[in-house]
Amino acid sequence: MSAAKPYAPDPARYEKMPYRRSGHSGIVLPPIALGIWQNFGVASDSDQVRDLVLHAFDRGIFHFDAANNYGPPPGAAEEWFGQILATDFAPYRDELIISTKAGYRMWPGPFGEWGSRKYLLASLDQSLKRLKLDYVDIFYSHRFDPHTPLEETMGALAHAVRSGKALYAGISNYDASQTREACAILKDMGIPCLINQSRLNLLDDAHIDLPPACERLGVGFMAFSPLAQGLLSERYLSGIPKNSRVGQNHDPALHDRLMARLPKIKALADIARERGEPLAHMALAWLLAQKGMTCLVTGARVTSQLDDQLAALQSPPFTETQLQRIDNIRLGSGPQPDRSVIA
Repeated sequence: MSAAKPYAPDPARYEKMPYRRSGHSGIVLPPIALGIWQNFGVASDSDQVRDLVLHAFDRGIFHFDAANNYGPPPGAAEEWFGQILATDFAPYRDELIISTKAGYRMWPGPFGEWGSRKYLLASLDQSLKRLKLDYVDIFYSHRFDPHTPLEETMGALAHAVRSGKALYAGISNYDASQTREACAILKDMGIPCLINQSRLNLLDDAHIDLPPACERLGVGFMAFSPLAQGLLSERYLSGIPKNSRVGQNHDPALHDRLMARLPKIKALADIARERGEPLAHMALAWLLAQKGMTCLVTGARVTSQLDDQLAALQSPPFTETQLQRIDNIRLGSGPQPDRSVIA
């Protein structure tokens, strides 16, 4: 990173954010967290990365969500963020919630992924070195492992907490039944589950039952991919921009998925327009209005994009009619796919 003047955070940063409690815990989180993922790879602009992270903290975001495999390449995102933690954020470590995860492939062989105790704890040690930290606030099992006893996976999380290398345990990409079982095992071990993190948005709602299920368990819920990787913006309403994620990816399947979803996206955009806001704001506001929702994690690239996402916190409340119309579209009783929309 290039030389920069010493960072001094906005003294009013905590006055700007309506925090939410994570389950039955002492932890409150901002409704939007910053994901340390694809925008933090080796090709990232160091000054842009630093500006984004520091701007987030100035806006009241102290929750930064990473994982061992984020980059690209895997590990790069933690290394980038570790530089900021060791410099600009060093005086403010006790104000931050830093999370990381392990579950996806990081190195060759049978112990380089999934949910074994050997993999999870080795990965945590590696993450701490990259982040230049003695501990993370939340350590997640990044995905359910169907081949490893859940007691072993949860036991590794419990050990991470007891050893002081993590303050809280979390799970990610666990469905409702897996969540109930994981939470019960952790509770028996004396280590409550703090939060479950899974994909959820207006187009990918397979886990719509998870936030209320987590609430019943006293566990927080965090939604990732809240804008369906950019599909729930307005950039695809008139075509596919060449500089967009879909435009730069020549995978026909990705193009077909957009084509199939476009009628729903347009119908949702109509409702957002009637509400006087962009589709992205409505999509984030709808998620935050779900029962049991603690927070969302977004993948902003620049400060202006993050500010635009935070503007969703000022969205007007939904009427019952609007919610019903959104459900009709979301559940498939609204407009159906029309492959003639984009040539």
